Amino acid sequence: MASAVLVLNCGSSSVKFALYDPESRDRLLNGLAERVGTPGAAITIKFPNAPLTISDLDQTDHHGVLARILDELEDWRAEHDLTITAVGHRLVHGGEEFASSVLLDDEAMAAVERCSPLAPLHNPANIAGVEAARAALPDIPQVGVFDTAFHQTMPPVAYRYAVPTEWYADLGVRRYGFHGTSHRYVSSAAAELLGRPLSELRMVTAHLGNGSSLAAIRDGVSVDTSMGLTPLEGLVMGTRSGDLDPGILGYIADRTGATLAEITNDLNKRSGLLGLSGLSNDMRELIAAVETGNEQAALALDVFCTRLAKYIAALAVPLGGIDTLVFTGGIGENSQPVRARVLEQLAFLGFELDHDANERTVRGLSGPITTADSRAIALVVPTDEELVIARDAHRLASTTTSLLES
Repeated sequence: MASAVLVLNCGSSSVKFALYDPESRDRLLNGLAERVGTPGAAITIKFPNAPLTISDLDQTDHHGVLARILDELEDWRAEHDLTITAVGHRLVHGGEEFASSVLLDDEAMAAVERCSPLAPLHNPANIAGVEAARAALPDIPQVGVFDTAFHQTMPPVAYRYAVPTEWYADLGVRRYGFHGTSHRYVSSAAAELLGRPLSELRMVTAHLGNGSSLAAIRDGVSVDTSMGLTPLEGLVMGTRSGDLDPGILGYIADRTGATLAEITNDLNKRSGLLGLSGLSNDMRELIAAVETGNEQAALALDVFCTRLAKYIAALAVPLGGIDTLVFTGGIGENSQPVRARVLEQLAFLGFELDHDANERTVRGLSGPITTADSRAIALVVPTDEELVIARDAHRLASTTTSLLES
């Protein structure tokens, strides 16, 4: 019987899932459960031949939803002679506890719990997903893959804030970074595409979507990144503000009477492209609006691209220069106008845009978008975070099985 790895990404009201063949690395199927925990919960499974939508759920919490997903997969797995040999979980925040993916035993889960105050909106939902999977598949190894782990190689000069030392020592206030699984995948894929060792490249990877972040990668490891204690720091994003003067929080509170929670919510959900444009957080809609003369959409696009270019240039400092820039994520892979605007502003770093190559590169295609004579190379690499999770889960589960059998 062939093996398969189940990948789970559990949010507070959703469960994304995929099934991978660990040998071929092919995605066999994927799906999404939405409105988890409500009477309107529904599951969509994208079977290769015919998608299936299920809305008649007896239990709508994470345990009930995952049990139903596994029930629906059972006949398909039996038909294809597949057995689940590992479950890989996307976990958002590992704090300083985790610098790599780990088997989720009781000790590891206690450490994940300790990190929950750093990601109160994400880690509890991630934990609920792990608990549901452990209950449904008690004899199958569970593996945690952390968004923050890749950035644990950053030096103190990159991760420490200039705040009272006890904030760091007692409360863990430092820069952690996120999207680490994506940055890890595309940096390796870019080096392979270029036919060069990753250790030889001074690379910036740009994961651009509704949430966006950069990573500076030297000698194959992260040495700096744009997100911080939370995913709010750094670039302008779909609905997140990115960097701003901390004094703004007190000013808005004094002038409006808004609470800290309300202001934080506005910075996370009503700012960024949406806040600037007053129109949308979707880059495609904004570019279409710019073409019709919408000035606020044009401002949002200009701010997004200029702030992105400035941040990329700033990461030349910890790298000692940039020779490779990788675009990925929904915007990075699909938005030719954004890539063009950013590279035109980075021409002083040696990037010479190949307009034709940039226009040809669409979602699902990798390749350089700079000219053959360009001193620095920019390329597009589609990300696949779920594949990284599947590979790590298979590797750790296989190692554990080998040790038990020896």
